[in-house]
Amino acid sequence: MDIRLVTEKIIGCAYKVHNFLGSGFLEKVYENALAMELRDGQNLNVKTQYPITVFYRDRSVGEYFSDLLVEKMVLVEIKASLQIHREHEAQLVHYLTATKLDHGLLINFGPSVEVRHKYRTYSKKE
Repeated sequence: MDIRLVTEKIIGCAYKVHNFLGSGFLEKVYENALAMELRDGQNLNVKTQYPITVFYRDRSVGEYFSDLLVEKMVLVEIKASLQIHREHEAQLVHYLTATKLDHGLLINFGPSVEVRHKYRTYSKKE
């Protein structure tokens, strides 16, 4: 499946979830609702709490969990705060680096839906 189509579906479902639930819930509520919408409404392969192992010198030094992995190609990190902070963006980029995946979406279910597409490698736009 095309990465653009997958990200469009994820973003569309995020808006659908926010329109239904509004703001104010914990991240876990939005994670569960978004996973349900992606699976049931879009028939996408979704893994929740996807484990990410961090290696140093070929040895495991820590484990984190990304909120969602969609179609084995897009990591989704969910927040429920007033705004996205640089630390949230850095967290997702580190997850992408650890998994060697190229695409991630940071979705904030704050007062309105805010989405940031993050990439493992930075390429300067011409």
